Amino acid sequence: MGTARGFGVDIGGSGIKGCPVDIEGGVLAEERMRIPTPQPSTPSAVADAVAEIVDKFSWTGPVGITLPCVIKDGTALTAANVDKGWIGTDAQALFAERLGRAREDVLVLNDADAAGIAEIRAGAGAGHRGLVVVLTFGTGIGSAMFIDGKLVPNTEFGHIEVDGHDAESEAAASVKDNLDLSYPEWAPRVSRYIQGLEQFLWPDLIIAGGGVSRKGHKWIPLLETRTPVVAASLRNDAGIVGAATAATSSNA
Repeated sequence: MGTARGFGVDIGGSGIKGCPVDIEGGVLAEERMRIPTPQPSTPSAVADAVAEIVDKFSWTGPVGITLPCVIKDGTALTAANVDKGWIGTDAQALFAERLGRAREDVLVLNDADAAGIAEIRAGAGAGHRGLVVVLTFGTGIGSAMFIDGKLVPNTEFGHIEVDGHDAESEAAASVKDNLDLSYPEWAPRVSRYIQGLEQFLWPDLIIAGGGVSRKGHKWIPLLETRTPVVAASLRNDAGIVGAATAATSSNA
């Protein structure tokens, strides 16, 4: 295993989790700490929670932090499943101040982009060239797109319109749970969504992530798509690993 370490924090609608990461191995270096996302999930309350996690490990180096938001130059431009107060917030400055870090020692990125970085570097996408799309199925549908391993940031493919609906309102994992659908009942919704995406893109590989990827064998073989689909291998650790990886490489 490698010795280079980074630190990642993954902020979601229900939980915030983080820990040190073995960058070379692409795995968690210690048992992660998870605390419930504050309600309401205001920038200030979430920053306090992130500081609690970083302090728990006495971490002093750069920190990578994911948000379920479009992030440009450290500023959140959207807010999915977190308080709308994030929109327009300079998240990089907020976290740097709360963690007592220089701005350049904090990297904030979209949660699906972070998960994708981890899968491309050390997971199901390792070694794949061409166009690879990572889709995270959870409360919504997150997306990350890579061309020859290079991230095209802030894609929002979960919101393409399919049959007159916002795709994630029909095919997210939360829809499966809320409607109490079996995997065979839910899979056609995912197929329809991916077919909609395939009208615009010709991926060489699609990696399906999110918690539901743990049971990928129950639904991925049922999909009817042009593109090969495989389960993510880092699952719910991908955001932490990707955030730490991105923050460490940006400080290299």
